Amino acid sequence: MPSDRSLKFMNALHRAVLRITGGRVGKSFGKMPAVELTTVGRKTGQVHRVMLTVPVREGDTLVVVASRGGDDRHPAWYLNLQANPVVILSLQGGPARSMRAHTATPEERARLWPQVTAAYKGYAGYQKKTDREIPLVLLDPTT
Repeated sequence: MPSDRSLKFMNALHRAVLRITGGRVGKSFGKMPAVELTTVGRKTGQVHRVMLTVPVREGDTLVVVASRGGDDRHPAWYLNLQANPVVILSLQGGPARSMRAHTATPEERARLWPQVTAAYKGYAGYQKKTDREIPLVLLDPTT
């Protein structure tokens, strides 16, 4: 697994590429749009930003995957939004908007997981690497 430092560096690099290219490079990975998710730290109260992909979109609802590359630990951003589900999201470098996050119910996950793995087969490999069930997070506009 990449270290926390490596993950933070990759996220910072991704944001820099988006900014430098005016969004022409880095706004998607394959066919998945990229988003910048802003959470509030559950311990520190500080703002944290992370770049993620959206393998599934249903209307205004965006689905992100708390995979952390198949690590046995949940990503920090996921733990943060569990503590404070109101987040800020920028889709493909667009304007930021307020969203409310919730972890997919077992029924939602059963319906969405095949779509997630169809969008990026790597997610199925990540799930095989860990004993934890990788959460899917649904993000809905607050307004």
